[in-house]
Amino acid sequence: MAAAALGPGEAAAAAHALSLPAEAYGNDPNVEMLWAMRASQHAEVYFNLISSVDPKFLTLTKVDEQIYGEFRKAFGGLRVDVLDPEDLKSEPAKEKWRPFCLQFEGVVEDFNYGTLLRLDCRGGYSPENTIFATRIQFFAIEIARNREGHNSTIYNSSQQQRGDSK
Repeated sequence: MAAAALGPGEAAAAAHALSLPAEAYGNDPNVEMLWAMRASQHAEVYFNLISSVDPKFLTLTKVDEQIYGEFRKAFGGLRVDVLDPEDLKSEPAKEKWRPFCLQFEGVVEDFNYGTLLRLDCRGGYSPENTIFATRIQFFAIEIARNREGHNSTIYNSSQQQRGDSK
């Protein structure tokens, strides 16, 4: 079932279902499918955005400055161009990420909502290059990638391809 195939009533019901706490569902395959569709759409929109607009000039949230500052204070040495999954998923990493993420509760909407994150910022979303992360982790890493010039590779490549096709 594609999201575009949903009627207005079904889309509203899906949006409501996605807003309920996870404990309300257990492992409901319909909710997992809706989450996967929403995460995939978010990833596609974001990738199109960094392909079309110079990422150095993007603002992803109203609190980008705060997110970036706190991220680099907590994770100053974290390499963001190519992520090591252990830096997000190991037990020591989770212990370090938890307080960082929780400080954005009530500040960033759906801060702990699941989203997809590219491991290597030079590539697109693919099974080999994608990891599951929280929304605030996505924002922190992508804001850093944008500000530090790592996502410019995608933008420059896209602009070159557009120029070649003219």
